[in-house]
Parts: sequence; structure tokens; C-alpha cells
Amino acid sequence: MNAPLQGFRVVELSTMITAPLAGMMLADMGAEVIKIERPEGGDPFRSFRGGAYSPHFCSYNRNKRSVALDLQSKDGKTAFARLIEKADVLLDNFRPGVLDRLGFSDDMLLDINPRLVRCSISGFGPDGPYAQRPAYDAVAQAVSGMSSLFVEPETPALTGPTISDNVTGIYAAYGILSALLERERGGLARRVELNMLEATMAFMPDPFGYLSQMDIHSDPYLRVRTSQSYVFSCADARLVNVHMSSQEKFWKGFLAAIDRPDLATDPRFAERASRIENYFELSREAAKEFQAQPLSYWQDKLSEADVPFATVNMIEEVFDDPQVKHLKSFIDLVHPSEGTVRAVRNPIWVDGTRDLQPRMAPPLLGEHTEEVLTELGLR
Repeated sequence: MNAPLQGFRVVELSTMITAPLAGMMLADMGAEVIKIERPEGGDPFRSFRGGAYSPHFCSYNRNKRSVALDLQSKDGKTAFARLIEKADVLLDNFRPGVLDRLGFSDDMLLDINPRLVRCSISGFGPDGPYAQRPAYDAVAQAVSGMSSLFVEPETPALTGPTISDNVTGIYAAYGILSALLERERGGLARRVELNMLEATMAFMPDPFGYLSQMDIHSDPYLRVRTSQSYVFSCADARLVNVHMSSQEKFWKGFLAAIDRPDLATDPRFAERASRIENYFELSREAAKEFQAQPLSYWQDKLSEADVPFATVNMIEEVFDDPQVKHLKSFIDLVHPSEGTVRAVRNPIWVDGTRDLQPRMAPPLLGEHTEEVLTELGLR
């Protein structure tokens, strides 16, 4: 049985996260993805914390073949053009103008292959005052306003995983698939462009809506106040999240679970609007109860009351979480020389299975150069 994208070829000119994630998402669905890397060092993510096969690189490059090409050399340009002739998609995250300087303008690419979908990812778009600025995750988060929803101005510190990088890669895959669908229906081969700034803003539309429609200025706590989301420390120092949202039944269940019916008539908390307004006061009141009993006690109580909750897992605990184990969310990919790479599986199920997805470990730099060049008739 074929994977959904089997038969499509993607040529990926990429480094770090945005385009590699998009390429990996397509590869997970069966597309043949050929990653072009510089012969000297390849994708900088390979050696992000030493070595040449880092967890950073492996996290975004499974199910691909790596070809080492010098695109500034005659032979490299010839091989690249031959790859493009047979490709469905070209994916890059160079700064604007780099492909033109290499001799592969958009017109040239279409001359080589009129059916080629071209997807270019940049930090800020192809033009404008920021177009040539280098952009990484923290930069895009800052300009988009996202950082202001995480950072406390009095004690500024950046924390957490990459977000702008990842959502940009996801939007890129979405754009590529849309363009391929149009082309397969007899339409044009489109040029798809996106940038990290707009992708990040599109990923978090709420604060812009709050400001433009209600003149509410967002801060790091606006979302959790509005959604009535809390985190509490239990007697054994374990953490538990509670998310009551807007349903009154969850608020009533929460009061029953913590045995605090008095809070229902407290004017600070009697209505949802007042609970939003007095979020921190309610958090302090409930925290007293949680600190009196261990996590296991609260798991039982919150489950009985049907309150949306979850234990705050440390990363090492996620592997053994009962639901994660049930879903088989991790897979071991074995490389002939580098050993086993444990990967988070693509979350998309097709007809109740993920067995259609390829299971190829991330490649070494240039691991498939000779193989691919031979297929192209260049060896």
C-alpha cells in the first residue's frame, strides 16, 4: 500500500529547522526528499553541540537522502539542474536573492522544469526594511510580539522550545501541499513564499483580535486568565495543570474536587468574569488545598470530578506516560554506522495506521551522493 505522497520528489536546500521540518513532514508522508548540503560541514545543525550527527539535526531530517554538492562549482550546478528536471518541489530557506546569485532565478528554474513548485522560506519576506537581516527563532518571536507573551519585563529571560521555526515549517508544508494539489488538477506550478515573522503572527491571532476588537492589551497571563488555566504544586512537589475553560460544569467539579464550596459564593469568584479578573487570588486560594495532598490524591479527585487536568511530565517521564506508550508515539530508527535514533513519530494517522510512513534514519553528510548522481546518469 502506497504512502500518500509516494512518487513525489522534493529537492531541499535547507539548514537548521524551518525548511528541514517541512521537508521531513513531506518525507514522513512518503515523498522522496533529497537534501542538498555543502560538502564542507553540511547543515550547521549537524554539529550544533559537537560531532556531525547531533540530536538537533536528527530531529528534523529523518527519511531523507543527503547529497553533498558545491552549488558554486560547474559540476555542482549541473547536478543540481539535473535534480530539478526530475523534481516536483524545490524547498529552500536561503536569504532572499541567494538562489538568483547562484544562477537559479525563478525564471531559470521554470525553464528547467515548468512543473516545479518552488517554496522559499525567509525570515521577513523577499523585500522590505528587514529582508536581509539574519533571522532565527528568538528574532521572529520578538518582532511578532510572541516574546511579550512569555517574558516578564522585570526579570527578562527567554525559555522554552523553538516555536517560530517550527510553525513556519508546518505552514511551508501546508503551502507546498496546496500548490501540488492545484498542479495535479491541471493548474500552474506555483511559487510559494512565506516568512517566519508572518507565520508566527498567524500562529497566535488571539492577541491581535483582543487589541483590535476589545482594546485589551495582552500580557503573559491574559490567555491563562481567560481560559482559566492553572498549575499547582502538590504536597510531594509534583505539578498538576488544570484547565477549566468556559464550561460552568468544570468550575463546579473543581470546587468539589478541592472541597471548597465556599468559593462559589465568594464575590471575587462567583462569576466567570470575576474569576478572570481575580485570577491570581483564586490561584492562591486553591494552591493551599493542593499543597496539603500528594499528586496521586489529586489525580483521583480531579478524575472523579471530570475536571480537565494533567500531570506536568518532565521530558524523561513522557516516554513512560501510559497514553504515550499506548499510542506508540516514539519510534527507533537505526542507522548502519550511527546506531539508534529515537524519534517522535509523525502525529498523522492514515486509515488507522502509521505503518505507511518510511522509517529511515537521518543521513550522514553526503551519504547518498554517489547513489543519487548515478541515478541521474552523472556517474
